[in-house]
Amino acid sequence: MLSRTAENLYWLARYVERAEYLARTIDATLRVTALPAAYIGKTNEWESALMTAGVNVSFYEHYSEANEQNVVEYLSFNQSNASSIRNCIEAARLNARSVRTALTSEMWDTLNGSWIELQEVWSKGTKTREELARFLRFVQETSLRFDGSAYRTMLRNDAYWFSRLGLHLERADNTARILDVKYHVLLPEEEHVGGPLDYYQWTSILRSVSALTAYHWVYRETLKPWLIADLLILNDTLPRSLASCYGNLVRNLDQIGVAYGRQGPSQRHARGVRNRLEHSNMDDIFQRGVHEFIQEFISDNSRLGEIITKQYLI
Repeated sequence: MLSRTAENLYWLARYVERAEYLARTIDATLRVTALPAAYIGKTNEWESALMTAGVNVSFYEHYSEANEQNVVEYLSFNQSNASSIRNCIEAARLNARSVRTALTSEMWDTLNGSWIELQEVWSKGTKTREELARFLRFVQETSLRFDGSAYRTMLRNDAYWFSRLGLHLERADNTARILDVKYHVLLPEEEHVGGPLDYYQWTSILRSVSALTAYHWVYRETLKPWLIADLLILNDTLPRSLASCYGNLVRNLDQIGVAYGRQGPSQRHARGVRNRLEHSNMDDIFQRGVHEFIQEFISDNSRLGEIITKQYLI
């Protein structure tokens, strides 16, 4: 496979996953901000949404205040934000069009059809919360349909493996960032762990990664920070956990290595990160510091993206 084709497939999957994650983040933030002030306290949930998306610095170059209208517009439609939902879907479609023959008809129809349907929304914006909710739901459904069509219709060859690399690398980064914001930024110092503010913030985080129901299935307890961290970091049965993402990254990198007859630095680096996750436990992570652990993981994850790019995509 040409490196350009592999790069298009890799970034196609990353952009689709990123668009879904942004839609989930906005939806979860809307849920929290709809609660009475007595429950959510004085925190600015919209600023935390910018932090989880990693665009808080660029946001303030265009806006002076992080409120619902400004943040929703910047994360959803703003063309100057390279990571907005609009730009992610357009970039995904552009990459898909470049490798049209490497995709199945179901994958192309899902992405192209959704892009066409969203043109009207992008031109008019969302004037009510009902319209915004429909838009966010449509973005999430587009990602689910695209991912499902890839899983059900693609040959298990290098095209599939490179697209899965992009998906799981992006998913790991998103999960890690939202956890980091919770532990390091989101909860005010005067709030106690286990209080009402803490409870609703954790609920919003689990909704952001579609894990609220999974939490109750696994632990059958009320929301507890250490159990939520365990679910999202170490539990490899949850598709969006860090452990699950790296299990899939190692698997797909190994498939590529076998297909091309050689291993390389990306395989070694991914296995190193997976092994650290497998040999970690929550007591050690809390003792060391969740923020420090996640920051190291985010750095390692970004490094893997750089290694993959050098080894295969350029």
